[in-house]
Amino acid sequence: MSEWYDSQNKPNSSLRELLREHLDRTNPRRKELTRDETTKLAKLEGIATKLRRREIVQNRQLKIWLSDDEYAAIDAERQEQLALREELKEKPIELKRYEKKLRDATF
Repeated sequence: MSEWYDSQNKPNSSLRELLREHLDRTNPRRKELTRDETTKLAKLEGIATKLRRREIVQNRQLKIWLSDDEYAAIDAERQEQLALREELKEKPIELKRYEKKLRDATF
């Protein structure tokens, strides 16, 4: 009985180690990037920094460093933002009517 109790109280570190080894074998993760991957990562981090600072990033630069799918996703989001801004330019009729009545009441 005490042997079973001792085994229950021991941490399952060996089981965890075996599981980690199995995962590493089935899904090996590289620790280091290749030279091309390092360059791409540095460029993308630079682009992200510029965007966080609200600086202009050229489309050409985005096309070079992003995949076609990533660039298409960014372009779709950009088009959506442009449409939203265009929609928000026009004031609702109720707001225009309210502003007109407010102006009339002020004068």
